[in-house]
Amino acid sequence: MNYITEFEKKGFGLFVHFGLYSILGKGEWAKNVYGIPDEEYEPLTQKFKVKKNWAKDLVKTAKKAGCKYITLTTRHHDGFSLYDTCGLNSYDAPHVLGGRDLIREFVDACNDGGILPMFYHTLLDWRCPEYKNDFKAYIDYLIKSIEILCTEYGKIGGFWFDGAWDKPDGDWQEDRLYGTIRKYQPEAMIINNTGLSALGKVGHPEIDSVTFERGKPSFVDNSDRHRAGEMCQVLNDHWGYAKDDYNYKPVREIIENLVECRYYDCNFLLNVGPTADGSIRNIDKCYLEFIGQWIKQNKNFIYTAHSSKITSNDAYVLEGENGKYYAVIKDVNMTADINVQRDGNARTVTLNTDRKIKSVKWLDNGQKGVFKGNTFEVACFNYGTSHALRVAEIVLK
Repeated sequence: MNYITEFEKKGFGLFVHFGLYSILGKGEWAKNVYGIPDEEYEPLTQKFKVKKNWAKDLVKTAKKAGCKYITLTTRHHDGFSLYDTCGLNSYDAPHVLGGRDLIREFVDACNDGGILPMFYHTLLDWRCPEYKNDFKAYIDYLIKSIEILCTEYGKIGGFWFDGAWDKPDGDWQEDRLYGTIRKYQPEAMIINNTGLSALGKVGHPEIDSVTFERGKPSFVDNSDRHRAGEMCQVLNDHWGYAKDDYNYKPVREIIENLVECRYYDCNFLLNVGPTADGSIRNIDKCYLEFIGQWIKQNKNFIYTAHSSKITSNDAYVLEGENGKYYAVIKDVNMTADINVQRDGNARTVTLNTDRKIKSVKWLDNGQKGVFKGNTFEVACFNYGTSHALRVAEIVLK
């Protein structure tokens, strides 16, 4: 299935949680966690003022980060849709924003910017009464919603579903749901998040990619057919904008997540939560720009790199194109005066293969590496440079 292979080659995507909850600034689960009733929550629509160029700015930010696709929340668990529900209800962006269809704006910006648009869509719904009282009727509503997304926005990259874990014994009619997508968008990725409780689980034969939410990726079970894998991660602790969340992960950790995903043949989906008007916070932009710089400095190897049969004592070893291998070493020191920075112990990396090394080149500066047999020395960063992870391009005899 070529569309799955093309998805895998994209490697790195931006996850975007944006909706009415962004106004509260307390995360996307605020309505549920704080028990906010509909009559208090729904007036947030009067405060939903989205800036004109939010989608174009979002695409620019994604491209600077090196992301090849964006997965946006078209409807989250609060039931509010960013797209025109075409009469299913009036709880959507066009009814609130004077006819503006935010998903139309998003798709147009992605297409103009060379980014693949993908749609997150909730399966559970805190607002729709049928979700609790008439589940079959609710599924009809859900599938009609998905049909709208399949038919009104041109070709899209795929659907990322979330929430089936809320009713583990419910009849979600997945054959109907996925059949609707296959009918209108036969090459759209079908992804259904298993949540934190079932990382990497397939769940249904039509699933094109399994998920690893905030979890370590692993090799995907492809015993019945080829599937991709995708790990989603947050910069701090929330998916939706939370103004008081300062618990950001180190940039180094995020880059390690990206590399680890590629090592296991998985994509990395990194989340941001825009503020109420659709803006990305400056700190989030800075994080994304640093990640994009690291990708460029290392010659974009992550897009073509995949798992390798060759392992090592002290590195992730990935296989690239044209017979090249990439060894990614963590915690690489930089050189400096002994009173300023300790170099640490000398390190070498040995590849577990009978083949000998023909050449070693450090991707960040193009310098040749020192090697003997199937072992090479880990060169420290020069003073003034410290990327934490270092990538060696290796050619074997």
